[in-house]
This record gives sequence, structure tokens and C-alpha cells, in this order.
Amino acid sequence: MKFTSLAISLGMLGLLVLPAGSAAQENSQPRYRIIELDPLGGTYSQTFYVTGDGVASGEASLANGNWHATLWQNSFNRDLGTLGGKNSSAFGSPNRVGQVVGAAETSHSDPNGEDFCGFYGSGAPWSGTTCRGFFWEDGWMSPLSTLGGYNSAASAINNYGEVAGSAEPATTDVTCPPYDPSQGQYQVLQNKPVVWQNNQIQELPTYGGDPDGFAIAINDYGQAAGASGTCSTLNFINGLYLSPVHALLWDHGKVTDLGSLGGKFGNQAHGMNNRGQVVGVSDLTGDAIFHGFLWSASTGMRDVGPLQGDTYSVALAINDAGEVGGVSIDATFTTLRAFVVVDGVEADLNTLIPPDSPLQLQTVCGINARGEITGLAAEKTTGEYRGYLAIPVASANSEP
Repeated sequence: MKFTSLAISLGMLGLLVLPAGSAAQENSQPRYRIIELDPLGGTYSQTFYVTGDGVASGEASLANGNWHATLWQNSFNRDLGTLGGKNSSAFGSPNRVGQVVGAAETSHSDPNGEDFCGFYGSGAPWSGTTCRGFFWEDGWMSPLSTLGGYNSAASAINNYGEVAGSAEPATTDVTCPPYDPSQGQYQVLQNKPVVWQNNQIQELPTYGGDPDGFAIAINDYGQAAGASGTCSTLNFINGLYLSPVHALLWDHGKVTDLGSLGGKFGNQAHGMNNRGQVVGVSDLTGDAIFHGFLWSASTGMRDVGPLQGDTYSVALAINDAGEVGGVSIDATFTTLRAFVVVDGVEADLNTLIPPDSPLQLQTVCGINARGEITGLAAEKTTGEYRGYLAIPVASANSEP
């Protein structure tokens, strides 16, 4: 979900692989122009999704260092505010009627001292308050309910207002690691995958006895995708205090384990489309290396491997045309490269933008129906993190 911390704290952490040096394959790729999406007076922004009409959603820092949920359109940004606390983030793409979801800190102290939404662990100022999923519409942010605990988070909304996310019940999680005062971050209660419909919360089943889980994507048919597993320290791939074991698809009450690429752990979905295709990440055999995956009911889980020279990959986004995007990571976790798979061909997105771009594109987090891409980039001169919008302009055998 949130790759900011993976980029900042790198030490924490096929069938679609592009063969090296194939000019014919490179020429099948589009070119893109890049729009840099500015913070809210601070030094950081990150985008997660982009709508069909080019509105990007994510988070951006203020001059005081706090992070707020933000929308960008035509380079103009809008601060969505919080629920009374310091930080918020718009994880979900706005739907066709302009509704937005995400997570925001409140003004209420968390009795357990949890950093449920991972803002502190990601580098935002510590508030020590509860975090709630939010539903934003017409300039108003409303909190979403929990399962009896103190915290919740919304990850996605479909065009019918159905919301996917996670929420706490009032049940202590015995799988959580002991509190480490030097870290100042931990989880106490269980975390369950949920959907909200008409402001009513519904718990989704986990798999194989897993105590925890999250739903991170939902399509217009009400299918949701995510993962279940056990409590952990902050996971810098999903932004939660959860170690995933099973990548899952929920279809109106039925849960399906999507399998793995050979590993026993690290399996989680990150995105899905209206065709029921799911993308995510899975450990390979031995659980030492992880790769992105593309899953469908007809093919099962297929490997979306890293770019040439890299070791790890994560598939984060997919549109209804089946175009896939994500991040490719080198063996030392020091280089992140955004990749895109178009017509079955995987390419480094940085090779498809003007060479004088001030940005190094690190992740693809969202792709809309027009092939427009959004994600996280780093300023080449300052190293500051920025959200970006990549807009297709021509094929690769044309000038950008």
C-alpha cells in the first residue's frame, strides 16, 4: 500500500519478464509525459490512484511536517483535512461521483498507544491518537466504524460506494510481538478485513485460521482482494502491522486463497480490476525472494518478475485492459524502479519518459482506463519524494 517507508527505509525490508535488449518489444510501449504533483507546502507527496478523468489521490506534507489526504487535478492540489488529528491519507481512488476514502488520525488518544495506520512508522509526526477509516464527499470527511475496537482504515471504494479496508475488534491479538519502547510502535488488537456498505460494516473471513487480515481493493461487482496473516512489526509493503500469509479474493461471502509462487509467506493482493484479475506479491520457494503476481480464475497465479538486473518485484496496480504496474527492486534494496506491463511486455517506466525529467520514477501505484499512471518518484537533485502523473503521448518509436 504505502511504499514511502520502503523507499526511506530500504534495509527493512516468469511469464511476464521483459527479455533484455529487445528493440521490437521496447517499440511496442507508449511514451509518457510527466506531471510532478506538489506537496501542501512541505517536502513530500505520494499518489496511490488516478481516476479515469485524471484526478490523482494520495497524501502530501504540510509546512509543519504533518501529512494530509490530498487530491490533485491539472497540477492543482486539494487538502482533504483530517478527523481532528495530525495525519491522513487518501488510499482509495475517487469514484465516479467524487467520493474518496482513506484513513485519518482523530483527536482521541488510543488507549493502547497503537500506530494502527502506520503514519508514525512511515515518518509522519507521532500523534498517539486513534486512526479511523474515512469517507469524504462534497468537502466533508466522516469516520467509518470499527468492529468494536478503536481503529479502522479504508483502502478502496467502488463506483457504488462500497468500501474495502480493515478494522479492529475488541480482541487482543496474541500473535503480536512484544512492545519495543525504542520503536514507539506496535499493535495490540486484532485487525480484520472488512467492507462497508451504506455505512454498515461487515467482517470478511480470513483463511486457514489467520487472526488478522485486510481488504485493499474492491471492484464494481463487489469482489474484494487483500490478504490474511498474523500480527507483526510495521510491514513496509502494505503499511500495516500485519505479516501476510494468504493472498485472498472475496466474492460475496466466499473467500478464495489465490495460492503462491512457491513460498509459504508474504502472499498478498494489492489491486484488482472489473474482470476479476488480481495483482500482488508472493514469496518464491524458500521465502527469501518475492515477486509480483497476476492472478485470474482461468490461469491462476503468474509471475510478474523484476526488471533485468533486479531481484525483487511487487505488482501494485491493474486496469480493466490488464495493464499492470509496480516496483522492481535490486538485491540490496537501494534502487527502486517503476515498471509497467503493456500488451504482455514489461518495461522500466523511466525509459519511456523524457530523459531530462527531474524525477526518478520508483513505483506505479495506479493505472486508469486511459493508461495514465501514478505513483511515487524521487527528485534527482534533492532526493525528496513526489507523487507523479504519467500521461501516454505516443508509441516508443516516436518522439515523446
